[in-house]
Amino acid sequence: MQSSGPTTRVLLQRPIARALQLALAAAYLTGVIFSWRSIRADYLFREDSETSIGSAISLVPDKSEYYMRLAQFNWKHSKDLLSTAVRLDPYNAQAYMELGLQYETEGDLVEAEKFLLKAYEVDHTYMPRWSLANYYFRHGNLTAFWTWARSAAALPSDDTDSLFELCWLASPDPQAISAAISNDKPEFLRQYLTFLLSKDQAQAASVVALSLVRNGVPDQDRTLMLNVVDKLIASGDAGSALSVWHSLSDRKWIAADNTIPNNAAFARTPLPVGFDWSLPEDSGLHSWTGPLGLKTEFSGLQPEDCTIAEQTVALAKGTYAFDFSYYTGGIHPDTGVRWEIADAKSAAVLAKSPDLSSDGTKQVVLPFSVGPDMPLLRLRLVYRRALGTPRISGTLVVRSTGIHSRQSL
Repeated sequence: MQSSGPTTRVLLQRPIARALQLALAAAYLTGVIFSWRSIRADYLFREDSETSIGSAISLVPDKSEYYMRLAQFNWKHSKDLLSTAVRLDPYNAQAYMELGLQYETEGDLVEAEKFLLKAYEVDHTYMPRWSLANYYFRHGNLTAFWTWARSAAALPSDDTDSLFELCWLASPDPQAISAAISNDKPEFLRQYLTFLLSKDQAQAASVVALSLVRNGVPDQDRTLMLNVVDKLIASGDAGSALSVWHSLSDRKWIAADNTIPNNAAFARTPLPVGFDWSLPEDSGLHSWTGPLGLKTEFSGLQPEDCTIAEQTVALAKGTYAFDFSYYTGGIHPDTGVRWEIADAKSAAVLAKSPDLSSDGTKQVVLPFSVGPDMPLLRLRLVYRRALGTPRISGTLVVRSTGIHSRQSL
């Protein structure tokens, strides 16, 4: 009798295969339905209305962010909605913070503090630290405020200016703020330095600037540092301005000389800062630096009174000599081109040279004195049209400049 074993096995396998096919089809259909529900819920969520977000939750009830957003529409049930959000996502720091603020609004400070601390427990980034600092400031706990302000400053963000403003309200003393929250992180130093400059706290900014020179990146921070130098010059703080300037030079952030004035032979393109040459451009007047010195062309259309070149210099009380060499082409005597030395604060002219006119190279020495209250001076080359003369046209080349103490000559 022939065995029917193989046929029997085939007959048994058919129902099993059919069951597997049905299971796979059901799984596929479930996936399609779930995918559709997710897509539909996301669409409704992005419509961003109380009704649409509620509909999104009915389709996908386990999305923490849906409950957070709905809480902003439904203030009456916001605590319940936020509580659901943190239950669904125990690491949702934003939900903890918003829940803490809700309790604070209702006057339950114990619960408010608990949830704000919970936010920091699950997320050590800037925002929970800032939120705690803000909370303690609002309730007059300055000890805890400075603790969390220092913690937030250790992890600066794009919003750190808000922290600095809060610190300023707590103590409008830049030294006190620096002592409480300062650190050596370049991103913090940049933001704090910018904040201090916005508050016209140039002297305090100079201390932060020196730290940034030690810890920063020249290509990224050089412009900000030169701005600090200019702010210090504008405030009349010669000592701090020189301190930052020399620090930049010593660390090779800038090309600068130990001469007075800096860039005395005009060999380099000037830096955009008061301690280097400013070469204003006026209609009919063009100046540039190069191996021959400073060359200026006058077209005859330049203003009757204009500055050709200018630099701020810092000098102690004493007697000095300013020496320079130059030659001209086509510029007549006594027509108004000359050097002036003026007090930066009062603009009083301390000394001025004879008018410049010489076909050949000429060396000139101009003596002057600096008083005790003149830490910063303006050394400037000017054109002031002399009465009875037409506007000049021609060229001027200044080969070199220098300021020396007359006691050392």
